Amino acid sequence: MRTLQRSLVALIIVVAACIAVGLSAPSDGLFSIAIHPILWRVDAAAIAQSRASALGIDVDVKLGGMHLHLGWSALSLS
Repeated sequence: MRTLQRSLVALIIVVAACIAVGLSAPSDGLFSIAIHPILWRVDAAAIAQSRASALGIDVDVKLGGMHLHLGWSALSLS
């Protein structure tokens, strides 16, 4: 049980370190994380693609050639 606890603490430390490095890295670096708050997105392109939203966040994670985009919205306007 103690080994499991120590492994869990080590995993939390590694994840926190990766997030801190990703957030502080330049956007053209090998690994970067960008978080953008979305207050209100109702432009014509967002409405056409059913992406109209309010009170959300966009998270972009880049690792080498891989790019991952996550979006969350409290209010979906589509």
